[in-house]
Amino acid sequence: MTSHPLPASDPAGQGVDASGVQAFLDALEAAPDIEPHGLMILRHGRLVASGWWAPYTAGRPQLLYSLSKSFTATAAALAEGEGLIDFDAPVLSYFPEFEAGITDPRSRAMLVRHVASMASGHESETVDAAFGADPAEPVRGFLLQPPQQDPGTVFAYNQPCTYTLGAIVQRVTGQTLTEYLRPRLFDPLGIGEALWQRDRTGREIGFSGLHAATDAVARLGQLYLDDGVWQGERLLPEGWVARASRPQVATAGAMGEQDRQDWDRGYGHQFWISRHGFRGDGAYGQFCVVLPEHDAVIAATTATERMQEYLDLVWRHLLPALHPAPLTGREAADTALRQRLGRLALPPAEGGPVPRERAGHWSGAAFTPYGGTCEDQPGLTAAEVTAEAEGGWRLTLTEDGERFGARFGGPGWTTAEKPVPAAVSGGWTDGDTLAVDVVFLETPHRLRVTCSLTDRTFRAQWLTRPLHAWPLRKLRAPRGSVRGGAERP
Repeated sequence: MTSHPLPASDPAGQGVDASGVQAFLDALEAAPDIEPHGLMILRHGRLVASGWWAPYTAGRPQLLYSLSKSFTATAAALAEGEGLIDFDAPVLSYFPEFEAGITDPRSRAMLVRHVASMASGHESETVDAAFGADPAEPVRGFLLQPPQQDPGTVFAYNQPCTYTLGAIVQRVTGQTLTEYLRPRLFDPLGIGEALWQRDRTGREIGFSGLHAATDAVARLGQLYLDDGVWQGERLLPEGWVARASRPQVATAGAMGEQDRQDWDRGYGHQFWISRHGFRGDGAYGQFCVVLPEHDAVIAATTATERMQEYLDLVWRHLLPALHPAPLTGREAADTALRQRLGRLALPPAEGGPVPRERAGHWSGAAFTPYGGTCEDQPGLTAAEVTAEAEGGWRLTLTEDGERFGARFGGPGWTTAEKPVPAAVSGGWTDGDTLAVDVVFLETPHRLRVTCSLTDRTFRAQWLTRPLHAWPLRKLRAPRGSVRGGAERP
């Protein structure tokens, strides 16, 4: 729960054409490769549209993947404002214990501002090399990778850059990123639960792993839209937003895909420059789009590999809906949009009740992986289907010796909080085939499990594959002492 709701307005009162938002929703839901989870649109500081596609809900945190980077940069800005970090200081100066072992002159010349802008001098991603070189201290592992170019001269999307920036913040403050941000950012903005994945050093990893609600993304975007001022109080150092949101290094062609227009326009301090405004983003479509020229913010949580397509739909449908003055006579359109936003839902997986004559064959049926192993989730070794005494069915998966149960049956989604927050839907596509989708509600990820009674085998396929090979029981926000190896971006 947040401490106070965002101020709200009908779309027309803020110059937003509700029919344009409806067209955007139509396009999202018609796109076969985009699964929307949450959307918030702010205009002139007012929330004009918000909705979540059930079984996703407003208050639940979702893994933001690389959108975490923008929060890490914000922590670095706050530490700079307190005199704890100098963006023109060498990275190595914050880790003097590595001094003797780091001999490459380019590594020694790398400054804080270089890692803040993905301009370490490396020409490609170094995450595997850095974590492989020194799993116990990835900063040292990163500095041991000689840059191919002088720092500041070339862009490469490189996770250890952000990891190092976050490590510097945690070293100079003596706190984790969330501990440091709570009184300085999260509480003033009214951001509720925010949970960050840690690595084996105990650090929050900075480049990924933050779980927060769509609302937190919207509030960060509004803070940046308002130049670091929130409700009349300056939270971010003056001038920071301008630095973070302008190109610090060119990115054209750096991603290897010339058609990715919104990734070819430069990179600031853990923010991308877009065709319109600037943004933070994370894998599978976690977006914080800031549009200063329109005085608007768009926050989205999604499951898609077609991130450019999502942004194209924003530019095609939402931008034309933003008008310079309030609109009149749009009450019916505003009401229709509000009603639609209140009933958004992902369609449940296909499948119906088990044919009556086959029910006895299914209850207690056990299955082994098709082909001997599950390619998408190798730890899965067995599946079992059982009838529940109170009605419905249960699919139980065995992974690395632990059992993972998912109840399903009936129309729509069945939601449970244990063993992890998840929603399940599906059923029988014929008398011998069961297909069940498991949505992991604190992530963008959905697993489809198909069981065949004919040969007593099952398949498990990720519709959106996690970027790190987590066991199913870890596909949740890291509450308590949950830790693990560092995630990929």
